[in-house]
Amino acid sequence: MGWYADRVLPALIARGMENKQMTKYRPLVPSLASGRVLEVGLGTGLNLEHYGDEVTHVFGLEPARKLLEQAAERAERAAFEVDLIEAGAEAIPLEDASVDTVVTTWTLCSIQDLDTALSEIRRVLKPAGRLLFLEHGRAPDAGVARWQDRLTPLSRPLLGCSLNRPMDRLIDAAGFRFSELRKEYFDGPRFISYHYVGQAQPR
Repeated sequence: MGWYADRVLPALIARGMENKQMTKYRPLVPSLASGRVLEVGLGTGLNLEHYGDEVTHVFGLEPARKLLEQAAERAERAAFEVDLIEAGAEAIPLEDASVDTVVTTWTLCSIQDLDTALSEIRRVLKPAGRLLFLEHGRAPDAGVARWQDRLTPLSRPLLGCSLNRPMDRLIDAAGFRFSELRKEYFDGPRFISYHYVGQAQPR
């Protein structure tokens, strides 16, 4: 799995993140960010062009070196300073209460220890900071959820993705309160197209 995880999986992720549906919805979240931003799961840096004038600095956290190498060119073109950080979200190398905004887009499904990662996100956010998220997860329809449960043991090792995470409950349990939350199906197969989009602040 080392060769697959280091070489094949990053290439699959990079290709998948550029599909038409993700390109359509991608600007929803980064466009709302402000101040010092931590993007968890920077990938190849596709979100960087969607940050607005209120962003002063982006810390791009990404555990896959291959993806960070591809993100470097986009980071150089950004109108704000970008620090690329090769690390996982379970141990974020930033100080407590040091960022104004945390952004995640199609990332929380891939983090192995999500409870720890959300705790770390809460730690680095300022008390009035915001978590902005665009994530797919567990569907409310029982039949769809059963398929998500069946497919996750395959999607996890092959695609690095857990299909069946109830994102709203996990974020709430990590000590956040929602100021905005949309839950709906986007276009695409229903087992992967139910989305959670919103904003949350530390309680």
